[in-house]
Amino acid sequence: MDRSALTGAQVGTIYPFLRDTAAESTFELSFLHDRFQSLEVWKDQARAKLLELLHYDPPKCDPNATVLERTDMGDYIREKIEFNTTPHLRVPAYLLLPKGRSGKRPGVVALHDHGGFFVWGKEKIVATENEHPSLTEFKQMAYSGRSWASDLAARGYVVLAIDMFYWGERRLILAEDPDSYWNRDSMTQEEVQAFNTRANEFTYRMAIGLLMSGITWPGVMFTDDLRSADYLASRPEVDPERIGCCGLSVGGYRADYLAGLHRRIKAAIVVGWMDSFGEMLREKLTSVGFMKTVPGMYRYLDLPDVVSMTCPGGLRIIHGLQDQLFTPKGVQDAFNKIAAVYKKAGVPGNFVPVTYDGPHEFNAEQQEAAFAWLDGYLKP
Repeated sequence: MDRSALTGAQVGTIYPFLRDTAAESTFELSFLHDRFQSLEVWKDQARAKLLELLHYDPPKCDPNATVLERTDMGDYIREKIEFNTTPHLRVPAYLLLPKGRSGKRPGVVALHDHGGFFVWGKEKIVATENEHPSLTEFKQMAYSGRSWASDLAARGYVVLAIDMFYWGERRLILAEDPDSYWNRDSMTQEEVQAFNTRANEFTYRMAIGLLMSGITWPGVMFTDDLRSADYLASRPEVDPERIGCCGLSVGGYRADYLAGLHRRIKAAIVVGWMDSFGEMLREKLTSVGFMKTVPGMYRYLDLPDVVSMTCPGGLRIIHGLQDQLFTPKGVQDAFNKIAAVYKKAGVPGNFVPVTYDGPHEFNAEQQEAAFAWLDGYLKP
């Protein structure tokens, strides 16, 4: 075998097999196939197959939400709540309720990132008191120091932000861990770093455990998000016909699937997670990881097909040209495919691809532009 053909391949001599296998896919559930003319017929079929491939379909249940604390934040009320997404999972969250005029408000499911930073989840995007120095440092790196979910609440949105599975209050703690790991506010910055390193290393254990249990990590992650959107839409303060979602990195990846799978999402902001999976096979497998792999999906759908299921809803995808997690060709191919779906559906202007000269982040300038765009879709 010619060694030069393997340059950059993360799986070396196995890469040609993966490449050739992936190349056989016709994406038979892509809207761009001639057999699909009705947008709704296509979405029904594609969503059903994708949900099947998640290998996780727990019974729906009453969320049985409980308010644990209520804090006046000036422009809005921050409620810390817990609610059930499944009979077996009770999820901690912040619900942000704007003050001011009466009547139902638009809602946003705010999706936090991965970042290799596991000790906190929802607090990465929601303003809290006595913020840990490590959390402040992370927000500065990823979000220009902003708590953007709180900023959305100040703009008049009802915002729900949960802890993603394996993050924040749902983080993995071992019986032999020190007390500080159980009480994260007392952790030193060195302990935070050590915890995050271990949690990252242990993702393979968690993935194996989920698979051996007959389910998948994406199944758990996306089901939590879908049912979070259901809960948000059920709130009396929220107009269920004006729901959006937003996220960076894994939050952006979660937004891809939430927008594609949930019928109520009318506008989605995806930051730092768009590519063609086929283009990632050579050198970006580590950008995908266990928690993002839906077994068998590539036969039917690529990632741009998934997020396109939100069509005709508004879709804004933001990509930093210095983002090293993705392939430039894959990102452009994905943008082209999404644009073709929106064009075929007759609403080309509802997809807005944004590129800028920056790294993997959701900076202040992009936040301001994205939220102004969101206002155009969700505010009367």
